[in-house]
Amino acid sequence: MTALQKKDHNPIAHLTREDIESLGRELDAVRASVIETRGARDTAYIRRVIKVQRGLEIASRATLLASRWKPAFVVGTVGLTVSKVLENMEIGHNVMHGQWDWMRDPKIHSTTWEWDNASPADLWKHSHNELHHTYTNVLGRDNDLGYGIMRVDEDQKWVPFYLGQPAWNFINACFFEYGIAAYDLELGKYFAGRKDKAVFKRDATKVLNKIRAQVTKDYVVHPGLALLTGSARRTLAANFTANLARNLWTHSVIMCGHFPEGVETFTKTSIDGETRGDWYLRQMIGSANISGSKAMHIATGNLSYQIEHHLFPDLPSNRYQEIAPQVRDICERYGLQYTSGSLPRQVASAWGKVIRLSLPNHLAARLHRPRRRTPVAPTALPSRIVAVADGRAA
Repeated sequence: MTALQKKDHNPIAHLTREDIESLGRELDAVRASVIETRGARDTAYIRRVIKVQRGLEIASRATLLASRWKPAFVVGTVGLTVSKVLENMEIGHNVMHGQWDWMRDPKIHSTTWEWDNASPADLWKHSHNELHHTYTNVLGRDNDLGYGIMRVDEDQKWVPFYLGQPAWNFINACFFEYGIAAYDLELGKYFAGRKDKAVFKRDATKVLNKIRAQVTKDYVVHPGLALLTGSARRTLAANFTANLARNLWTHSVIMCGHFPEGVETFTKTSIDGETRGDWYLRQMIGSANISGSKAMHIATGNLSYQIEHHLFPDLPSNRYQEIAPQVRDICERYGLQYTSGSLPRQVASAWGKVIRLSLPNHLAARLHRPRRRTPVAPTALPSRIVAVADGRAA
């Protein structure tokens, strides 16, 4: 059964084995309802998003050819930034999760998609889809939790290195795509002698080739074309700005999904004997949502519905908003916190946690810690309903 890190409050203590398995069956039913109704509107959605993204990128790069004119520079930079965000978040991330494989379109398929990012698709799918989504928030198993450079829980032993984690985190945010590429190489595992040298060399070659292709496109080819119009320097600046903004945005969204106050972490024993219901439970209380507008949800790749995404990572992203009320209702009935908040609130909470955990526990305790974990009274636990019914029958 799911085992939490040591906390002053256990949010799942009230659940029986019967409750957890019943929760799993309810969530299976939610998933099945989406699978059964996937169709034309979902296909139209992803094709429309890809069409908009590609049109926006072409228009923005064309505009930047005239970026000697300041308005063209601003418009082109903003357009290219939005294009890169859309391609990485709502398209690339979700296509590579297999959310659109059911369409059987080889051009929009997890096995063929290569995204506008420094990390090769196959390495990213291994570290993200196979490892992170399997071991969500399990300390020592889920390397996405702190990316191996940050202390993410009070139970982790503090060492002086962690004093720098606010700085490491900011640097990682600015160059996030390269940090992810290095992370996908499993450098720590390699230096510890736990990754085969031949495999590491093969993967490193893939990463270097991908970085070379990305750098060539953004910092050589397009600025080179802009030489013809005298806009090379501004085109170069626009590409750098767009990549920086995309990295900062992506990092913020991901931080909000697993790091704000109220999100739980788990011990390595969490997956010992874990059932489907246990896995669902871990995803629900190990993730957090971001509230906001429809445009914001699209810009996050619908990872603003991180809880729903972690429950059903291969369902079409445009359906998360539709099933979110059902998932929230299940949380309420089972007495589980459905962690959600506005983007500013979640970003502030995540960064506050980064800063607090950079300090030894006795110093961190002096900092104000927002109380995001509130008791949730279950309204309809299956075990209690059965107990009441049995009592009446007697």
